[in-house]
Amino acid sequence: MKRQALETEQKALEINLNDKIYGTFAEIGAGQEVARYFFTVGAAAGTIAKTMSAYDKTYSDKIYGVEASGRYVCESRLYKMLDHEYDLMMTRLANERPDTNFFVFADTIAALNYSRTIKGDGWLGLRFQLSPQGETNDIIIHVKMLDNSTELQAQAVGILGVNLLYACFTYHEDPEVMVQSLMDNLQGRVAIDMIRLTGPDFKEVDNRWLSLMMVKNGLTKVAMFGPDGQNIHGSEFLYKKHVLVVRGSFRPATLVNQDMINKSFEQFRNEEEVDARKAFLLTEITMDNLCGGDMTALDEKDFMDRADVLCAMGQTVVVSNCEQHHRLVSYLEDFKVQKVGLVIGVKELLEIINEKYFDDKKKSLLMEFGELFTKKMKMYVYPSMQEGSEELMTCQNLPIPEAIKYLYMHLLVDKKIVDIESFDRSNMHIFSKQVLDLIQANDETWVEMVPAKVAKLIKEKYLFDYPYETMTFEY
Repeated sequence: MKRQALETEQKALEINLNDKIYGTFAEIGAGQEVARYFFTVGAAAGTIAKTMSAYDKTYSDKIYGVEASGRYVCESRLYKMLDHEYDLMMTRLANERPDTNFFVFADTIAALNYSRTIKGDGWLGLRFQLSPQGETNDIIIHVKMLDNSTELQAQAVGILGVNLLYACFTYHEDPEVMVQSLMDNLQGRVAIDMIRLTGPDFKEVDNRWLSLMMVKNGLTKVAMFGPDGQNIHGSEFLYKKHVLVVRGSFRPATLVNQDMINKSFEQFRNEEEVDARKAFLLTEITMDNLCGGDMTALDEKDFMDRADVLCAMGQTVVVSNCEQHHRLVSYLEDFKVQKVGLVIGVKELLEIINEKYFDDKKKSLLMEFGELFTKKMKMYVYPSMQEGSEELMTCQNLPIPEAIKYLYMHLLVDKKIVDIESFDRSNMHIFSKQVLDLIQANDETWVEMVPAKVAKLIKEKYLFDYPYETMTFEY
């Protein structure tokens, strides 16, 4: 869909002039700006049933209930606001306005505080009908504010709220345009790192695809979804956890990938400084791995095939545009994680070292290592067979350029880089590219190279261009 980016005031006025759209605004915390846009452009009586601004926590509790976690800027608070306000509006107005598409907009925001211990973030949501008396849809987003003043952050929330309403009522037939339009007049001012879209009018929209669209269109560097395929945000489950991230292509996930995931997580959980009860595992797919940095080369089906496989394996998945590992570590620090482990293959480690060293005379490598290896971070390296040999390549025998050998040895001695100690050597001959070629060539030997549930899923859903004419595999 082609569209013209409109000014915020024009969007608000168009909504106000549509007599079929009517609803409530409920804003708590620092989010007090969205309804103001609709009031100031005129004709707000045609859109606004009620505005609610519950800034005081005690008063907010009386309306929406007490949060068990004690947190007010959270997803559960947003849903309580949407539930309460929508039920109230339907009780009072459903019979009075049978030809109306009702909505409730809600947000709960923490802006930059005086001491700057809070950077500014929040949750915004919309419950809305696209047909009178129809079922409702929900869109939930999490936003990080990037402006350096409270006033500018409040203004950005107001713009984003208007964009959200306009997107849902105007661009609902094209979900990617919906996603893109959220950033209208906000480039560089916010990052939107979670969108969840549910409801009968969007039953064909896969939320994992929305995560990909957020990263592809520059709304965020990092998005996440759970094993159930629903988009999630790190603040809801990573806060003060010990986090291990396994980066790979997973095209498809093989027995080697499964072994890498299981053995590294076991080793991570057994570290002295890690509380195993608070350890959490993430698997990461980067945009560089998906399309080599060329967004026009992005194969969305290929991404969804990988997502299907990882979800079937019970994994929580990160989609990122963080080719440099330290950028992901920096993102995770927002959740006050205690320890971070990064898992990569030994050949990838060698590629990073060679690329950074030879490209920039050691400077970019020193910068990369300096930013990456903080007190919280450790790298776990999975071995690989050396070409033309049965000898294993590990982080201990990696061919390091002479000029940086002492730097590298320091990281080994300090145990910032360690080998994954326990692994299945019998799988060392398996490579994802080889498995992919066998799948597409209809050579059934690939079945023994991937986990059984992965093989079953590939055959059932014809993933990775598995030939349609092949009989379904029986287990």
